Amino acid sequence: MEKIPMTRAGYDQLDEELRQLRSVERPAVIRAIAEAREHGDLSENAEYHAAREKQSFVEGRIKELEGLISRAEVIDTSKLSGSVKFGATVTLLDEDTEEERTYQIVGEAEADLERGLLNMRSPLARALIGKDEGDSVEVVTPGGGKSYEILNIRYL
Repeated sequence: MEKIPMTRAGYDQLDEELRQLRSVERPAVIRAIAEAREHGDLSENAEYHAAREKQSFVEGRIKELEGLISRAEVIDTSKLSGSVKFGATVTLLDEDTEEERTYQIVGEAEADLERGLLNMRSPLARALIGKDEGDSVEVVTPGGGKSYEILNIRYL
């Protein structure tokens, strides 16, 4: 089974979501199904069908999270240094717009671009890995080529 690299924060977030689903969401759905059953005819009971659909989603997400967590390889990024690699927090300067952006390179399961968590398999992350502060990188994106300068590399 292939290990999934993950930061401690990413692992903790997935573990907390799993605990929430098991201890809060699952029991709530079971109660909703029981209440809907008390209303009689299940074939035309919208509440029952909605609760069953929610149950399906919750159970599927629980299985997905259990699989991710069981294969997780938590990497302590605070012990890393040097050029860009997994776990690095990188501040970039867009050479076209002069806009600064900061990303942390993380595993697929914890990636969230809105929060600055960049999937390690993304074109930008792949271009950054192995580079040092002051280096320029060219990235081919769906919107065309982009050029960035690495301003800062930190490991938290």
